[in-house]
Amino acid sequence: MTLRFMRIRLLLASALLILLASAPLVAAGAPAPDSVDLQVVTRIRQEGMQHSKVMQTLAELTDRIGPRLSGSQNLKNANLYVQQQLTDWGLANSHLEGFTFGRGWALDSVSLRMTSPDNAILYGIPKAWTPSTNGVLKGEVVALKVKSVEDLDKFKGQLTGKIVLLGEPRELKPESEAALRRYDEAKLKELSDFTIPGGTYKDPTGRVWTREEIMQRRRLSMAIDKFLQDEKVAASIEASRGDEGILFVQGTQNYKPGSPDGVLQIVIAAEQFNRMERLLDRKIPVSVELDVKSHFESPDNGTIFNNVAELPGTDKQDELVLIGGHLDSWHAGTGATDNAAGVAVAMEAIRILQALGLKPRRTIRVVLWGGEEEGLLGSAAYVKQHYGYLDTPKDDPTPSYLRTTPLPVVLKAGQEKVSAYFNLDNGTGKIRGIYAQENASVAPIFEKWGEPFRDLGFTTVTMRNTGSTDHISFDAIGIPGFQFIQDSVEYETRSHHSNMDVYDRAQRDDLIQASIIMASFLYNTASRDELLPRKPLLVEVKHEQPAPAATPVKNVKKKKS
Repeated sequence: MTLRFMRIRLLLASALLILLASAPLVAAGAPAPDSVDLQVVTRIRQEGMQHSKVMQTLAELTDRIGPRLSGSQNLKNANLYVQQQLTDWGLANSHLEGFTFGRGWALDSVSLRMTSPDNAILYGIPKAWTPSTNGVLKGEVVALKVKSVEDLDKFKGQLTGKIVLLGEPRELKPESEAALRRYDEAKLKELSDFTIPGGTYKDPTGRVWTREEIMQRRRLSMAIDKFLQDEKVAASIEASRGDEGILFVQGTQNYKPGSPDGVLQIVIAAEQFNRMERLLDRKIPVSVELDVKSHFESPDNGTIFNNVAELPGTDKQDELVLIGGHLDSWHAGTGATDNAAGVAVAMEAIRILQALGLKPRRTIRVVLWGGEEEGLLGSAAYVKQHYGYLDTPKDDPTPSYLRTTPLPVVLKAGQEKVSAYFNLDNGTGKIRGIYAQENASVAPIFEKWGEPFRDLGFTTVTMRNTGSTDHISFDAIGIPGFQFIQDSVEYETRSHHSNMDVYDRAQRDDLIQASIIMASFLYNTASRDELLPRKPLLVEVKHEQPAPAATPVKNVKKKKS
């Protein structure tokens, strides 16, 4: 071997060592990030951008059908529209799956005005599942300001027939920042850094609550509702958490079977609420006139439905990839950003794959939920029927997110066949990334899948958890469930649960972008060799035993006497 050749070998060896040292370390046995079929990505982008149906779907759900309160005829109308539309697009097995809910409700008309000391039109909307006035109701207004259950005692016997203002006036300051909110690079970087959970909860106003404060607040709210009913007040009035005439309105718990109609509860503009509070504080009498027409309805005797349809798989068709959003909404607007937007994107994503004639290995199933606004009821019922459930004590009504001790999980056969569930339910904003829900194994996979969409704004995969929507029903029983990171746009400031949640607040370009990314994530999940990796279930796991087969009854010949 010549000296020159030895030098060349040494140089090559040194170069190889440098390359190895600079290469990322991969643990033995760890899967490499998944490759992406860029030809399929190109086709998905072209179909989604050039032939999008997302805004047509949104218009049908919002402008034509309108608000879709759980249990209402409008929600049933939306179920039927979605079922037919998915069939017309060529999806398989488009059908409805029902679960027990309770009563529906619809608002027919509302007229409110202050009659003394001045005549003034009031802008207000009743909470869902509260009764009508049965004609024009006139009454004196009194303020009920309580900070504890014990404070209610001093109002006993004083409120019969009165119209009650609930709560304190709120200082309304000039806006210090724009209502429109999108993530910049700094905010996305902050979101990508994991934060250790601290046992606190942030509400839409930005206030942080401890578990104990939330429990105390729930107890007080329930006590006030019962007190007002027992005292036979004529109606109650609350201030919207918004200002500038934006009314954030939800509902009561009186949808449940056997519930009383309760007391008429109305949310009015914060500015008008404050005016009446100031007058009462000055000992100036206030009177109000109300005329509210609403009605309870149960188109299917208390049953509501989830929509289900499929794009069948090929060699792994018994394994599933699920996508969804919730079809129900509140009643003040038309439920556009919460969550007709997510529904339209989910439908559009699976339409894109069907229109391209793609043949995923696993079956892709779209499921659109009812009853989300009342506590993830539709997704919880679906997951319980098909895959498993939390073993909740029957005599303990504490919500799972407030429990200090995790509940055991009962799994059904079929749970192990679901690769993932993807959800969209944070308004109209474009997708900026995805929450990995503390699943470290999926993070590099999602980063690879997101690379072709960096030019569309997908840049961030975070290990953080996010909650409060339907992916939690899957995550709770060990099925990988994911929610995408979305630009907030005006979600918390203007449209979430408000009278401004209408078609005009939805952003066309954002929804097209979200549909394309959703379609790609679905295709990639359905096409990979293995199911997506799972987090360990750190709770007691039980397995539901199938019911024993019935013993056939033999024909017994009657003995002769």
